[in-house]
Amino acid sequence: MTDIKITITDRDGVAHEIDAPTDMNMNLMELVRSYELAPEGTIGICGGMAMCASCQCYVESDHDLPEMGDDEEAMLAEAFHVEDNSRLGCQLHIHQDMDGLRVTLAPEE
Repeated sequence: MTDIKITITDRDGVAHEIDAPTDMNMNLMELVRSYELAPEGTIGICGGMAMCASCQCYVESDHDLPEMGDDEEAMLAEAFHVEDNSRLGCQLHIHQDMDGLRVTLAPEE
């Protein structure tokens, strides 16, 4: 198994350095849920379909991430607390190039 390090700052401002597997096709939202970094029922409400923005996060590091798809862009256009560095965690699939990624979970809506 190949793991990378991702730092996720939860909604209480606590930073968690997480070992994230790159060989399981997980996305960032699933990682947050598996490490219980947000209360159950407050993240990934739509199941990762880019339809609710409950997994919105702010990318704090300078990583070259995949371009936003149309669904993600449309959802963020309607979401609250959107910043220039906002992304939906469900649309960020974990891969080797994300080693050292730092994100902060957006406030609940």
